[in-house]
Amino acid sequence: MKTLLALALLSAASADARVLVHGHRGSRGTRPENTLAAFREALRAGVDVLELDLAVTKDDVLVVSHDPLLEPALCLGPDGKPGAPVLIRSLTLAEVKAYDCGSLKNPRFPRQVPQPGERIPTLAEVLALSPTVRFNIETKVFPAHPEAAPDPAQFATVLAFALHKAKVIDRVVVQSFDRRTLEAVKRFAPGVRTAMLTSDNLVDFAALAKAGSFDVISPDADWITKDDVAALHAMNVQVAPWTVNDEAGWARVLEMGVDAIITDYPEDLIAYLKKKGLWK
Repeated sequence: MKTLLALALLSAASADARVLVHGHRGSRGTRPENTLAAFREALRAGVDVLELDLAVTKDDVLVVSHDPLLEPALCLGPDGKPGAPVLIRSLTLAEVKAYDCGSLKNPRFPRQVPQPGERIPTLAEVLALSPTVRFNIETKVFPAHPEAAPDPAQFATVLAFALHKAKVIDRVVVQSFDRRTLEAVKRFAPGVRTAMLTSDNLVDFAALAKAGSFDVISPDADWITKDDVAALHAMNVQVAPWTVNDEAGWARVLEMGVDAIITDYPEDLIAYLKKKGLWK
């Protein structure tokens, strides 16, 4: 059963009458992903939600990274040179902070502007960026590689403590491909909304939402239909597809009636919504 807080937020979103813009990894299309520079750029653009991913260091500090490894394609080592991939879970926070994750440009995003010297931020640093923006936080758990992250219950405990400490429970959605972390988060922070991520498969979304009592379903945008969205809305479950980066994609998911769009180009999406008269 959903909490009264979750239902109130769903009602408020419906009354808002516009889709919410989630800045994927901040503004990955224009700044190095999951850096403070990327999140500040998304805030400047006017996003409703900052979307980010979590890893956990050897000394159990939550840091913002999509991958469990410090990848040489994205980060320079402490010596200022690309090195071998290193598991974040094997490093202390101080060791993680020695890596420069802003100088290298991701070749997948030609508009990305490097930000030399940007370090992997802690979750606490990102939560402190704004007193009003919402956060969509993904727990990165790998069942086949338990060495890459804490077990789901421990991960959820550390995350719940951080959210309570920052007093952001009412501004957070926790999302994951791993239902175990979402179930654990609900136990330790009942007021937090949860979102189940799905990838390139067409599942029975309504059954999935009902089975897990999820507040949001967040599918691969290529694998959701208008009928699926309608079925989820009938259950008071919101839909936030990922990752939609062009006008054709935005038009498609908007026609379905989704509640939010996760995008690498939040400023472009906001401009598109304004052009269509869909941004207030």
